[in-house]
Amino acid sequence: MRFIDEFRDAELARAVVNRIHRRSNKHVRLMEFCGGHTVAIMKHGIRQLLPETVEMLSGPGCPVCVTANQDLDIAIALAREPGVIITTFGDMLKVPGSRSSLQRVRADSADVRVVYSTLDALQIARENPEKAVVFIGIGFETTAPTIAASILKAEEEGIRNYYVLSMNKLCPPVIKALLDCGEVKLDGLICPGHVSAIIGSHPWEFAARDYGISCVVSGFEPLDVLQSVEMLVDQLEKGEPRVEIAYRRGVRPEGNLRAQELMNAVFELSPANWRGIGMVPESGLRLRKEYERFDAELAFDIEPGPTLEHKGCLCGDILRGVRTPLDCKLFRTSCTPEHPVGPCMVSSEGSCASYFHYETA
Repeated sequence: MRFIDEFRDAELARAVVNRIHRRSNKHVRLMEFCGGHTVAIMKHGIRQLLPETVEMLSGPGCPVCVTANQDLDIAIALAREPGVIITTFGDMLKVPGSRSSLQRVRADSADVRVVYSTLDALQIARENPEKAVVFIGIGFETTAPTIAASILKAEEEGIRNYYVLSMNKLCPPVIKALLDCGEVKLDGLICPGHVSAIIGSHPWEFAARDYGISCVVSGFEPLDVLQSVEMLVDQLEKGEPRVEIAYRRGVRPEGNLRAQELMNAVFELSPANWRGIGMVPESGLRLRKEYERFDAELAFDIEPGPTLEHKGCLCGDILRGVRTPLDCKLFRTSCTPEHPVGPCMVSSEGSCASYFHYETA
């Protein structure tokens, strides 16, 4: 299968791994930002293939995982509102908020429906004009254009019962926040391919320019990741940090300009609350004033109650790269994919779920 089989070729992988071993002399610490990369690295045993000089850390690149309990509680409170239909992606159902989850309130008769796109949510709004249909807008720059498009479509058709709870987040600002914090020393960054397909490679240039961090935009197949590691090692051995694209079949330096136009037309920058990190300026998206009638937070009087954190859960530390799931006492005991305590065990791209399924060491 084109663009699949050739990126899983064992002989090519061995050749790339051998080159990394020959080239790598300095100890370097690399972070893969995206949960999709974490899955690929864990599933294909990439950490075990790399030399001891290359240390890999997982970052906060899972949108379900980084959604703070405070925001989850708002979504859960909305689901309890009479006459409201909540639409959301499947991973969100099981994520525990302070006291409950969307799955639990659905079991208690709340109308919570899994959708595969914003178009599905919009269709539910058309079919239920007497109900308020709220789409839980999580995700990074990858999903934001589709949410923006749904709002423009609702505006065009005069659909007045469609709302969005915008919890979208932007990736470059949180990387800057992690670097400014200085909690984890990084030498290189494997930048997310899906996000970069929208925003391009230019938004990562600050990391190389201002912080001396080498950056490579990667695809999601095992050879994509290995090639990105090789490119990062080469940059670091030369002492020449810069931004490169290893995922040229999906990413252009300028990104997807049409998608960016959609985002900018509907959304404006806002602070966003990241689990384990806190409020990060200009890392969120809120609806512009001309579209705020679609804003679920403004349309409903929501009282979610005080925010509580789950005792013993290390998701916040894991998302910052300062701990791994193996450091958590709850991991594989009271916290499993069937009974998750934290969101990193819920999402298919969460670090804890990846470790649960693939870690053997």
